Amino acid sequence: MHPNLTSSPASRAIDRFLSSPFSLLLAVVLAFVLNAYSLPLTDVDEGAFTEATREMMARGNLVSPMLNDVPRHDKPILIYWAQAASVTLLGQSELGYRLPSLIAALCWLFALYRFCLRHGGRQTAQIAGLVMALSLMVGFVAKAAIADALLNLFIALAMFGIYDYFCDCRDGKGDAALRRRLLAVYAALGLGFLTKGPVAVFFPLLVSGIFFGLSRNWRCWSRALFYWPGWLVFLAIVVPWHVMVWLDQGDAFFRGFYLKHNVGRYSDTFEGHGGSPFYYLVALPLILMPFTGWLAVISARLARQFRWTRLGTSDGPGQLERFLLTWFVVVFAFFSFSSTQLPHYVVYGCTPLFILLARHPLNVFGRWLAYLPLLIFALVIAGLPWLLPMAAAKAHRPLESMLLAGLVESFSGNGRWLLLALPLVVLGMALWRRLPVWQGLVLSGLVQAAVVFGVLGPRVIEVTQGPVREAARVARELDGTVVAWRIYQPSFSVYRQAVTPSRLPQAGELVLTRTDRYPDLGRAIAPLVAEPVYQRGFVTLARVDRERRR
Repeated sequence: MHPNLTSSPASRAIDRFLSSPFSLLLAVVLAFVLNAYSLPLTDVDEGAFTEATREMMARGNLVSPMLNDVPRHDKPILIYWAQAASVTLLGQSELGYRLPSLIAALCWLFALYRFCLRHGGRQTAQIAGLVMALSLMVGFVAKAAIADALLNLFIALAMFGIYDYFCDCRDGKGDAALRRRLLAVYAALGLGFLTKGPVAVFFPLLVSGIFFGLSRNWRCWSRALFYWPGWLVFLAIVVPWHVMVWLDQGDAFFRGFYLKHNVGRYSDTFEGHGGSPFYYLVALPLILMPFTGWLAVISARLARQFRWTRLGTSDGPGQLERFLLTWFVVVFAFFSFSSTQLPHYVVYGCTPLFILLARHPLNVFGRWLAYLPLLIFALVIAGLPWLLPMAAAKAHRPLESMLLAGLVESFSGNGRWLLLALPLVVLGMALWRRLPVWQGLVLSGLVQAAVVFGVLGPRVIEVTQGPVREAARVARELDGTVVAWRIYQPSFSVYRQAVTPSRLPQAGELVLTRTDRYPDLGRAIAPLVAEPVYQRGFVTLARVDRERRR
């Protein structure tokens, strides 16, 4: 306990709770597990990954993922294999598709905890684990059926192994210990490459090169870089599937993935996800919520630690913090200048921030600055039932109007008062001056997770994805050919358990379209007519006939 804080029974109980494994367990349940088993799959990413997995299993082709009968070259194979194995065990369900991400996030958390035990002690490990689990974006990544939890796990394992190798090499450990470290690093690089491609290797190599170079330890780095048994392990993991996909598709995957989805994503804007060099300055505060203010308070302290000129002679703790800062800065800078920018990209560099926060726990210093970003965020969430009608009144695009109307209705019930829990708790923690700041932020993070994933998320996703899931159920019951027209919701195919081609419908077929585009559909298929069989929100499912039924 900080000497300026007076202990009380309540603060001692909180201290015991936050030092126990039960606090980590609660954080995982609220942030990773809550509603992951019931919320509809989201589009586009979850729907695309899961439909590609479903089609791969339906065809019995475990080499080449397809999406709506078209080869999908967005990602390598590992996430699809993981989802296929999970669905085989649990069946076609939201949890079946999301379980690999959940397990990867738990392993990521465990690896973080173990690394902090080795280089900081149990308190640092406990705080870092709580910070990671309760950071807003990590919760989304952990329960999403996409590749990012798996990739973050392998990047973290590679980075942790690199720093452990640095310490062993610096301390003159034996060759056997160094070889074990390197083999583990190369295995992580190979698995990461099989998850999302070159990005899993690029950052560990670049960060380690910068760090070892500025540490004046090129000899250890070059020894690791040219350790050929490690590269053999890497190739043994990566090459077999690449050979299989070459035999199955020729060079299509290599052109589509390596040229388009790697080089192309960095040099050109994809899918409207462009940004600016300042994009992640805006996104990072939301990604780290509720710990944004904590990072702001200690940022000056971290900057003083980052003294490149003395890097080669600093002590162990200083070296660790500089390694962590190098890791974060490289990732942040790289994606800040990318032409395609998404919030979860910078999470690859957030693992070191979780550790740095844990190494600098706040007690009394900077209390209001630490709580201010979270309080603003909490007030915005609590104000949604009043802000959404204002936004709906100003919306002009049909899709925005329909979605906002659905959200207004969703947040108009009695449950809206639950949103007030977060600002009230945050304000109470800020005013409780006997409670260390970091403990109040962690307790607020537990409430944030409960509100976001238990109240806010279900309402938003039910409006944006609930109609898609229900339309798929109706289409499956009606049977027959179903097509999509001017709408892209791949989760519809997952729930319907069949491919949904995109084209104009013919007589006797069902067609899925956006409600605002339904009149255009009528004109496009005339003299045929389309009669709705399901319509909710922005989704319309209609049957096409030669004449209107009476």
